Amino acid sequence: MSFQFSGIDHVQLAAPEGCERESRTFFVDLLGWIEIPKPENLKKRGGVWFQCGTHQVHIGVQKDFIPATKAHPAFHVQNINALRDYLIRNNIPVIDDVERADEGVIRLYLNDPFGNRLEFLEWA
Repeated sequence: MSFQFSGIDHVQLAAPEGCERESRTFFVDLLGWIEIPKPENLKKRGGVWFQCGTHQVHIGVQKDFIPATKAHPAFHVQNINALRDYLIRNNIPVIDDVERADEGVIRLYLNDPFGNRLEFLEWA
């Protein structure tokens, strides 16, 4: 082939109109991600963008929004147990998953404020 893939630029999650404030509270204030500016010509669409490690997560406004309860992005975490404890202390429901523990993977799931499933994992 004359082309090759080099990785993921960003992940987009959908959210309802007016999601920006709640997105910032969750992704910046709770998770500690950094908000990055959207290009001027895209601001009129609503939504908000964040930096998570080397990747971007875009929260886009979707008319007739329905949360993604199965499809999800997965984020690498260093010290996932500390993240888990932190989330629980902040009253965020966490779902532990041990299905890949025999492979050396520790992972958990939670929902963003709009009901989208998010996975966090650490290779032990």
